[in-house]
Parts: sequence; C-alpha cells; structure tokens
Amino acid sequence: MRHARRRIVQRGARLAAVGGLLCGGFMVTRAMASEPSDASGTAASSARLAADTGAGLVSRLGTSRTAGSWIAADGRPVVAVTDADAADAVKRAGARPKVVTHSMQDLKSATETLSSAPRVPGTAWAVDYTKNEVVVQADSTVSATDWSHMTKLADGIGDSVRMQRTQGTFTTRVNGAQAIFSTGGRCSAGFNVTNGQSEFILTAGHCGPAGSVWFSDNTGKQQVGRTVTTAFPGSDFSLIQYDTGQQTSAGNNVVSIGGGNGVRITGAADPAVGQRVFRSGSTSGLRDGKVTALNATVNYPEGTVTGLVETSVCAEPGDSGGPLFSEGIALGVTSGGNGDCKTGGTTFFQPVTKALTALGVTLAGVPVQGAGGAAQPSLAPSASAMASQGGSPGSAAPGAVEAVGETGAAETFVSELTDPNNVGPGLLVIGGSVIAFVATRFIRTEQDRNAYRRQYSQSWG
Repeated sequence: MRHARRRIVQRGARLAAVGGLLCGGFMVTRAMASEPSDASGTAASSARLAADTGAGLVSRLGTSRTAGSWIAADGRPVVAVTDADAADAVKRAGARPKVVTHSMQDLKSATETLSSAPRVPGTAWAVDYTKNEVVVQADSTVSATDWSHMTKLADGIGDSVRMQRTQGTFTTRVNGAQAIFSTGGRCSAGFNVTNGQSEFILTAGHCGPAGSVWFSDNTGKQQVGRTVTTAFPGSDFSLIQYDTGQQTSAGNNVVSIGGGNGVRITGAADPAVGQRVFRSGSTSGLRDGKVTALNATVNYPEGTVTGLVETSVCAEPGDSGGPLFSEGIALGVTSGGNGDCKTGGTTFFQPVTKALTALGVTLAGVPVQGAGGAAQPSLAPSASAMASQGGSPGSAAPGAVEAVGETGAAETFVSELTDPNNVGPGLLVIGGSVIAFVATRFIRTEQDRNAYRRQYSQSWG
C-alpha cells in the first residue's frame, strides 16, 4: 500500500493541472496544520460519534436546560447546561458538562432581537457555544454611527451579546478568473447531485441567478451547463444542470485535493462546533480549520443569509461554491467571509443537508438509506476494517485518498471534467493558463496534501 501511495504522489506532479480546480480544489499558499499525532487521528475518526452524542443530549434535555454542544480538543463531546441535574445526565452519558448562565432559549431570543433590527450590511452574528454568548461582528465598511446603534441594541439585550470589530469585509467570494465561468464571474464547483433523472453541480446561490450559463473557460467557448435553481439571499445554494444531463457513475463524488488525488465522499451530514473540517476550491487550494459556530447570520451587501456554518477556514474570491467536508462526509458549500489565506479570516458555509432537502436532490453516487433528501452519513471505518479491504487508496471508504483520472480508477467528478471526450463538462480545466497557474502552486500544495493523507492513514490503514 505504501508503494501504491508513493506512485500516486509521483503521478501528482503530472496531474497538477487536474487537482485543485473542481469540486473546489484550492491552490494552497500556506501549510495547513502540522502532521497530526495518533491521538488526533483517532479523534478525527470519531468526530461524527462525538457530535451525535452531544446533539442527542441537547435534544433530550431541551433548549431551556442546555446551550449547545461541541467537540473538545481531545475529541470528547461537551454539552453546555444550566443546572446540576442536567450536568449529571451529561456525565452519565459519557460526555463532559459545562455549566453556563444563558440557555439556548436566551441566546436564540438575542439573535431574534438582532434580526428584527434594521439590516446593516457588513455585520454578522452567531452563537458561540463555547463562550455562551452571541458574537456580533462588524467589518470595516460599518460606519461609526451604525456601530453605535448596534452597540446600544446589544446593551439592551444584556451580557449574552458581545460586540466585536473585525478586519476586512464580509463579502461573497465570486471573482473573474478560473474554474467555472459565467457573465457574473467565477465560482468553484461543489458536489455532484442528482434528482434520479439528471445530474447537477451543487454550488453557491450568489454565483448567479437562474438562467446563468456556465463555461469551462473565460472565452465562453466550452459550455458546461446552466443554473436552473437558485436561492440567494436568505440561503446560498444553486443547481447547475449539465448540458448533456448524463448520469454519472457510482463512484463519482470525489473531492479533488490537488496533485491528481481526491477524497471520496460517501454521505452528507451537519457539522458540529469544534469539528476539524477541510475545504477545497479554485483559488486558494485545500485548507483546514474548525467549525466555530452554527446557524450564523451574515448581512452581505447583496442581502442577508441565515443558517450558515461559521468556520476558521480561510477563503478568497473565486472559492465560492467549493465543498466543505470531513471524514468523507459532505458538510457544506462555500458562501463568503472576510480576510484571506495570508492573514486568515472567517468563512461561512451553506449546510449541504439543508440544500439537498430544499432542492429535492441527493449526492450522486451515494446510496440513499431511508427516506429524506440527504444521504445518511457514514462513520469512518476502523483500521482493522480498512485492512480487511486491503486499505488501497481507491477503496470506497469515507475520506479515503485516491487517484483521480487514472486508468482503472473509479469515474469521478474530476475525471469526467477532464475527459476531452465528454461534451458537456468535459473540457472544464484544460485551458493553458490554468495549467500554468496550477503548476506554479504545486510544490506549495504538496505539504498540505501529504498532511491530509497522513492524518487519514492513521485511521484507515
């Protein structure tokens, strides 16, 4: 297996033009995180279980006695509670309680008051479960007068609200450069989805209104598809229907992480606060960070979007629509944020489960277990289970790293888009300027891709 992985890395240089362009393959300019220890690998593989434990306790105890849950640095679930009896119940369930002052009802009441006030572009707020408060952020475009008005509003709510100025501006992340192009600019493809009859690209809603035509190049010669459904503002998701409308194969939902490699996506789920996540897109490469808040509200210049996932992952213009994932599970598509990948920043994501349900589609190539629009999430397999499968990079395990576009490998989103025989999405990333751009970034991305492979190899052999 080690020899197989070495061959994949060697092929990576030749396939650099493929990786990092679609399914949101970001160009990396800064190393993600240092190589994780054995303990961090174990925590990563059990993140879904910890999240489910915390969410289950919150549901059982109720919003008047709890104030959210999150995953601690050691991988254990933590539940914020308001009384001693609730704390005891959390301990008995094997989680860690944290006694707080404000219940989730209190915090939701605060966000409702903020939402009822006149909208101020450049502001955002979300509940910080770990600090038991609603954090209101205002970017550099918010005037002193508006800031003063919002501060008075927050003072009237009480100490459950904290005001915070932030650098940069809260903007959606569309720009005119590469990946998928329309008259409105450039975005990154997210996940392949299907309604059982046709195939679509799930991406951000702000990328373009219904009817937008998408191309593989900025000259408008190679048409990919057309936006058929969009939701923005309010939410931030849309569907681009492939021109050919062809069905894709069962293994096609593989997110490119660059170097000719991808990560297999095997389900969809909601993220948890504290969970380590990865994002990939067409501008800034594969990046990682943590979920910092859920149900965030962002007042973009174009309008307000609610119900977003707040993260510490960086993003830049053109990254819009790219996928957020962890342990092989689809979590969201990139909406917007502030900052960049040199100085850092905050990035918000549209939860993928809400988008799938609203659109009546499922992840392509992922069997739907039971009723409902979203596929059921798959938990990470144990090392022994992976060993029994041979542990090959191409095995259908959540988060498995595999070659994309290789002979004999499963058909993937990336391999279809780079196949010149395909009529619709098939010439999406072959522009000479794109190849040159990716090649110059390859050396700097290799450390990030290797770190990703090392992390998941600890859980999956």
